[in-house]
Amino acid sequence: MLTIGIEDLLGYVFYDKDTLNRALTRKAFANEQKQRNCPCLDQEIFSTLGDAVLKTVLVDLLIRAGCSTPDEITQKKKELEREELLSRIAGEIRIGSFIHLGAGEEKHHADQQPYVLAETLEALIGAIFIDGGYEAAEQRIKRWFDPYLP
Repeated sequence: MLTIGIEDLLGYVFYDKDTLNRALTRKAFANEQKQRNCPCLDQEIFSTLGDAVLKTVLVDLLIRAGCSTPDEITQKKKELEREELLSRIAGEIRIGSFIHLGAGEEKHHADQQPYVLAETLEALIGAIFIDGGYEAAEQRIKRWFDPYLP
């Protein structure tokens, strides 16, 4: 699985390239590989982790940006973590062509679908967190979300 170039787009070089590959691997692709007796892990767990890391960093950034009440933080965080914005950021980073899709997903151009882009961005955040720690993930999130913060 080729991931040449995506590290430049992400602004992060992975110590463990398998972690990066897993973050880019959709469940359908992993299942197809398993049917061919090739072990393959998908991005779902990383997406779950990335969602949690993203929420934590966004709350911190919102507090630092001057949000002063729980309601204000919650409202702005909801806006920032919406699928539409996550997929827009993923599009700006241009990760779509690096996603490992199943045959059916390829046929339907899933790499352009907002939910696929959003899930993959979250998986990449989770993978960066696993590979480089909180600070590495925080730096990427700050850079990607800065134009959208209050």
